[in-house]
Amino acid sequence: MEEKKYKRLPYGSSDFRRIILENYAYVDKTMYIEMLENETNPNQFFIRPRKFGKSLFFMTLSYYYGLNHADEFETLFGDLYIGKHPTPERNMYAVLKFDFSGLDTSSEQGFVKSFSEKVQDTVWAFINTYRNIIPDSSIFIQKINDEKRGIGSLQIAFNAVESAGKRIYIIIDEYDHFANDLIAMGKRLGKDLYKAMIAANGIVRDFYERIKDATKSSIVSRTFITGISPVMLDDLTSGYNIATNLTLHEKYNEMMGFTKTEVEWLMHETGVNPDFINVDMEAYYDGYLFNKNGANRVYNPAMILYFFNQIVDLHRVPDSIIDENLKTDYGRLQKLTQNDGNRATLIQIIKEDGIIAEVLSKFSIDTLNDTDYFISLLFYMGLLTIKEPVMRKVRLGIPNYSIRTLYWEYIMKLVREHSPEMTLETRYLDEAITALAMEGDLERFIAYVSENAFSKLSDFDLRQFDEKYIQILLLAYLFMSLIYIPMSEYEAVPGRADIYLQRSPLLPQVKYEWALELKYCKTDASEEEIAKQQKKGEEQMQQYIGSHRLSSRTDLKAAVIVFIGKNKYRVVSIK
Repeated sequence: MEEKKYKRLPYGSSDFRRIILENYAYVDKTMYIEMLENETNPNQFFIRPRKFGKSLFFMTLSYYYGLNHADEFETLFGDLYIGKHPTPERNMYAVLKFDFSGLDTSSEQGFVKSFSEKVQDTVWAFINTYRNIIPDSSIFIQKINDEKRGIGSLQIAFNAVESAGKRIYIIIDEYDHFANDLIAMGKRLGKDLYKAMIAANGIVRDFYERIKDATKSSIVSRTFITGISPVMLDDLTSGYNIATNLTLHEKYNEMMGFTKTEVEWLMHETGVNPDFINVDMEAYYDGYLFNKNGANRVYNPAMILYFFNQIVDLHRVPDSIIDENLKTDYGRLQKLTQNDGNRATLIQIIKEDGIIAEVLSKFSIDTLNDTDYFISLLFYMGLLTIKEPVMRKVRLGIPNYSIRTLYWEYIMKLVREHSPEMTLETRYLDEAITALAMEGDLERFIAYVSENAFSKLSDFDLRQFDEKYIQILLLAYLFMSLIYIPMSEYEAVPGRADIYLQRSPLLPQVKYEWALELKYCKTDASEEEIAKQQKKGEEQMQQYIGSHRLSSRTDLKAAVIVFIGKNKYRVVSIK
């Protein structure tokens, strides 16, 4: 029997042509091209979190609709859905694609200059790309070189394509990148600069008004705009009010991201050895839902490809299950919570593992300090997702373990910021967690966090201090050690423990896994109340470890920890 030839994993690549021609696995999303083309409004807006496959999808659109790729149609699309079901507009347009990442946001002058140059350089490259279609293309290019038109070069592009008797499809990627950078500055400078750029005479508004005008004359027949937040939709107002926002539509729930079926196909096609997958992939990477009625939750594709790439490359259990590129959103999260209201909302979300809210489809920079808008922004950033409908709203929750670790890191830094006396002696922490893992000594770890963290909390942190806050801080400390994969409220069996410590896939020699139940009593609690909470915890833990799945586990230890105020505690071993 002939050995199967596996495809390559497209980790880190958004070049559609290369993926198809160089034997990379391509998760076919081209049926959505047909759906988008059939929409009544040809001007469309669609956003998804970072690392969700937007750039690859829009490169796919470029090759499908680009006039200069018609002779490659069968080669590129023949095996895909859209190749077997081509639409009337295939290879009909000159595709003009903008990417507004990497602009200078340090000053108004620097931003205007970088934005102008980005537009001008993109138009120059566009005309050069279609020089075999545009009559006298060299004249148009020379015009840009001589006149340095900036965003005025858009009209040169329109004139050039019109002279060829063709039409334009404009794709704008990272439309809000500069806006998010300015918002994240958390200073008046950022807000004022943002408003200046999208005001009636601002350069960004002028750019979109020129495109809007071109759609009226049909020289621009289609537009597709993407980013990670809808913040500019409202602020641009009449500057660009022609697009239909498809972001939250049920039928586009799975347009980006991988379904479980697609993940299984990817594994089969690329030779990912399931023997090296000893983590719950759904818990770590899945969970995203963008419409409450969506048929399937989707995995973050960058997370999955990162994980699979390590397996294929190393032929063993991966070194890390969390892509460090996730940390790019951490700094943004920190800036967005500089005001007390947003900070309190985020702490509530972490403590309750979610929040009931309405996902708003557009909002202004002036509303980001309002709770509802802040929560919606977390949703669009991929830091929250829809869990279930609740009346006319939805319960939003943290999508998966990988994102939850960002929250733990945020809490740890917040606590240390407000409690400067809190110490972090990593050597002693590692020794305490090693004793937990190899000797079954829980007391040493609890003593460490009690002495170095809980007893030194500031008044700010003490206002949050309760069972849930203790849980979050313990999880943050445990995650830092990398010995365990700590899980909160792990939904594996009935009677969930507050914390479950699963040994790291890289450390099979870890002797003990742990289930911990946490209880909290105020400093002035009576002995009767403390005993009551302890008994309640013991009963809950007995239910958990008595389950069919865990009752025979000889490597599992369990305990109830009753914290009394911020300085005292009791550890009760159950197993």
